[in-house]
Amino acid sequence: MELYGVPLETVYLYGLIVSGGLTFLIILFNDVFSGLELPDLLNPTLIFSFFTIFFASGFLFESVTGLQAGIIAILSFFISLVIVILLNVFVLIPISMAEASLAFHDDDLRGRVARVLTTVPVDGFGEVLIESTSGSISKTAASYKNESIASETKVLIIEVKNGVVYVIPHNN
Repeated sequence: MELYGVPLETVYLYGLIVSGGLTFLIILFNDVFSGLELPDLLNPTLIFSFFTIFFASGFLFESVTGLQAGIIAILSFFISLVIVILLNVFVLIPISMAEASLAFHDDDLRGRVARVLTTVPVDGFGEVLIESTSGSISKTAASYKNESIASETKVLIIEVKNGVVYVIPHNN
């Protein structure tokens, strides 16, 4: 069968090349689209992946099988729909959740208890270790009350400015 004088196999092949290239570019420049706050169904990665899989399966069915063009299009549609749904549920959503859960802001550190690694001198900087279930963070520290704090002392983080935590000794 032909579409506007062009064999369907060629249409599927050109569609595969164009959509595959666009999918690759979208994945490379995905950060541009991350600020748009689009619903999951309008995610450019999913849309272009759908078309890439649709054209790839259409090309394969057209060149390998002798099925009718309408059946090939319907079969390709459902194959690409299922694969894109699986891609979204098992790859894209878990990746987006993992990135959000590993990030922390400096404001999140206020009120946490830490341990001094390097002594915090008067009018100087030391280092503290903040431990949590997801890992440990070491931060530059200064005394909030401008006093010396010895190594291995438990401290309470009062404030965070410019990446430096300001601490006071913590009593249980």
